[in-house]
Amino acid sequence: MSGEPGPGVGRLGEALDLLAEFPVADGHNDLPWALRVKAGYDLDRLDIAADQTGHLHTDLPRLRAGGVGAQFWSVYVRSDMAGDDAVSATLEQIDCVDRLLARHAADLAPALTADDMETARAEGRIASLKGAEGGHSINDSLATLRALYALGVRYMTLTHNDNIAWADSATDEPGVGGLSAFGREVVREMNRLGMLVDLSHVAATTMRDALETTEAPVIFSHSSSRAVCDHPRNIPDDVLERLPANGGVAMATFVPKFILPAAVEWTARADENLRAHGFHHLDTTPEAMRLHAAFEEANPRPVATAATVADHLDHMREAAGVDHIGIGGDFDGTAFTPAGLDDVAGYPNLVAELLSRGWAHTDVAKVTWRNAVRVLRDAEAVAREASSRRGPSTATLASLDG
Repeated sequence: MSGEPGPGVGRLGEALDLLAEFPVADGHNDLPWALRVKAGYDLDRLDIAADQTGHLHTDLPRLRAGGVGAQFWSVYVRSDMAGDDAVSATLEQIDCVDRLLARHAADLAPALTADDMETARAEGRIASLKGAEGGHSINDSLATLRALYALGVRYMTLTHNDNIAWADSATDEPGVGGLSAFGREVVREMNRLGMLVDLSHVAATTMRDALETTEAPVIFSHSSSRAVCDHPRNIPDDVLERLPANGGVAMATFVPKFILPAAVEWTARADENLRAHGFHHLDTTPEAMRLHAAFEEANPRPVATAATVADHLDHMREAAGVDHIGIGGDFDGTAFTPAGLDDVAGYPNLVAELLSRGWAHTDVAKVTWRNAVRVLRDAEAVAREASSRRGPSTATLASLDG
């Protein structure tokens, strides 16, 4: 595993040709949250029709340059939001995505199904789906879960960085030991709806409980390999090895602190520097980034590359098989990005790196496009069957967990 830039630069033309036919279907992009904190949802102030380099990782010109054909836009809210405040903020995030789609209809196509993704590809538009990041967004309510589905949300990450009452997070202390009885009911209701169960951010115990419970394929919208980089946000091999039987897809992320071992300790110190100055450690506002820049000048940052991400995909292919891996960059949700994957225009560099390592075109096409479409289509099939057997669940946290 080199972790150094490879010979992929010589395969860029080949990568662009491949992406023209099988574009990237990325599992996770935090543009809506970035627009919230940086522009108060003023879409004129940060207009993604123009190049927003220096302000955002994402805009339409760079999405086009990067060969992006589908994007799950995260309607994330921070996990220190709770109750109705979290629900309201999630609705504001959904509204932001809907306004983006209306404003940029020539480029962004609303997508609810796998067929919608394929139609958008045929039209040359970017299929745009929504993913909720954290079960706190439903405030322990299955009715709220159904409302989010009705508003177009097609996956929900069961937790974010903190535990919730019915599921344990990867970055919190053990709580219920995985999924509680109500947590399992949330998974079953997501199956009935056709909402993908996203296991990024959750504890390994939660991953295993979800895999035991679900009738449908799961996803990891932005997680890499724990064997390559031992961070709790990554996926253990025993879980990757269960994906073929489940049918799920693990989408490798680009966040340096999750993929480059040398970056783990550095980022912990950089985050503590932010907190010491009164900022949230996930803050990417200009003020926070100035603090980061000063810290980095005094403490040079270990830099990941496209080759670092390819190392993860190599291992994930070995553990799960090429039919069960994908890409989830987490752009606009991280302060730092790898060299060569600086923003959404960088995907061709990763594809070129994979081609330089001998990956077949057919396998790369699965990673960029086909696996993501297939997993949503399979979840839709499960939902049709499950909804013919049972109606909406009226279970509550109190009734199942006491």
